[in-house]
Amino acid sequence: MTAKEPVNKFMDIFVYRKNAGRVEEDFTADDLPALLADESNVVWVDFLNKIEDDSTQVKEILLNIFKFHPLTVEDCFETRNQPKVEAFPDYLYLIVHGVKPEVTHTANFVTKELDCFLGKNFVVTFRVEAFQSIKIVKQEIRNNTFACKRGAAYLLHQILDQLVDLYMPVVDDFYETINSLEDRVFRMKNDGNAILEEIMALRRSVSRLKRISARQLDVLYRTSHGEFPHIPASILPFYRDVHDHLLRISDLSENFRDLVNSLFDIHFSVTTNKTNDIIKFLTIFSAIWLPLSFIAGVYGMNFENIPELKTQNGYYFTLGLMVVVAISLLFYFWRKGWILVADNKSKEKTDEQQ
Repeated sequence: MTAKEPVNKFMDIFVYRKNAGRVEEDFTADDLPALLADESNVVWVDFLNKIEDDSTQVKEILLNIFKFHPLTVEDCFETRNQPKVEAFPDYLYLIVHGVKPEVTHTANFVTKELDCFLGKNFVVTFRVEAFQSIKIVKQEIRNNTFACKRGAAYLLHQILDQLVDLYMPVVDDFYETINSLEDRVFRMKNDGNAILEEIMALRRSVSRLKRISARQLDVLYRTSHGEFPHIPASILPFYRDVHDHLLRISDLSENFRDLVNSLFDIHFSVTTNKTNDIIKFLTIFSAIWLPLSFIAGVYGMNFENIPELKTQNGYYFTLGLMVVVAISLLFYFWRKGWILVADNKSKEKTDEQQ
């Protein structure tokens, strides 16, 4: 059996009639006025405007059939808007952001815009990219009419709930990446520039996650606390549940920002310690070499009247003296704890385990 060709290439229309056993599809734009006029229907129109040629027809539907404000329609076609909510007499307009999973990772957090309109008996969603949350809700209402039975506001809640839930895998990835970077910072053996670049990219992504979640949190707070009459009081608890989920994500992003900032401090401390180790090694090397250079310099002077210069074993005596001085200095530095400290600690730890 071949797949059925869609009636509209740029929009899907779902209609639930009161007491119906299923959600109907395959409607056209010409059917919308009659469907919307029957307030017992629940209508969901989902626009996917990928083709520029469809823009004119989409605008006509939004302006002439749904009677949306021209500025809100203009916002739909602008893909750089921040999350917001605006109330109009007959509908509610929301802009929310969903995760873009195909390109999002911890070093590059990317979102995509979803425009939503909520009326008394309709939901309109407009997007320029595919949304996993939209796909999930479509499949749910095809299998079960429960969401549609509870009205348009509950249907919009389902979309928002799925959209927010898809943030969690990204949040989990941030947590794992931060833990991994902490371990790598402590184990790094070179100058760590590559790790530092990763930390900077992670900080940018966490900042964007915090910024988007904070603004989106304000949108969901206003919609979940009875500010707008478009959402019945019986549905508000469901919106508060979505708000609580996003609040957890926002709190985690704040924690991640603190952890990433601490990674900079740890990286700086580790780098400083390694630099200090190098300076300490060079200082100890110089301290040992200095008396040896002094001895060699004294007996290397071009004076004829040097008492030990013509001694038969003077050369071997001088070399022996240098070795004794070098060993004495190494022993002194070791007793002070300036060298071979890690080896001693490891040995003590091994002895304790045995």
